[in-house]
Amino acid sequence: MQYVTPDLCDAYPDVNVVEPMFGNFGGRDSFGGQIVTVKCFEDNSVVKEQVDQDGRGKVMVVDGGGSLRRALLGDMLAEKAAKNGWEGIIVYGCIRDVDVIGQTDLGVQALATHPMKTDKRGIGDLNVPVTFGGVTFKPGEYVYADNNGIIVSPTALSMPE
Repeated sequence: MQYVTPDLCDAYPDVNVVEPMFGNFGGRDSFGGQIVTVKCFEDNSVVKEQVDQDGRGKVMVVDGGGSLRRALLGDMLAEKAAKNGWEGIIVYGCIRDVDVIGQTDLGVQALATHPMKTDKRGIGDLNVPVTFGGVTFKPGEYVYADNNGIIVSPTALSMPE
């Protein structure tokens, strides 16, 4: 489904809008779905576990603490996420392999790119509320993203006619 966040903001003025800091890197320029959160810092072990799960109708929101020192998502994990039906992944941190990710049928937004992978220490939290960009992302709520920005709603939104 194609989402247009300005139209959603007009139709649902009470949504929360994430501060503008993210770039759109995925093969889908808009995406939305139910929030699954991962909180991790320079260790994408939990992200790696989650891309193996059924992601239909879901968006993974990864709170990487805003680190610009390691990439929490690369081409192999993005391709696995797309294969398992994830709508998109939002990374409060960096990604890598952007040329391949740009050709992958997955929405991906992140702060920046970085060529270095993370350590795998098995550290991270799944489905805990995470806060960045002035918004708290709660598991089970909904997030929508496009080239205009990212919005969060406690309930599912539908595009206005």
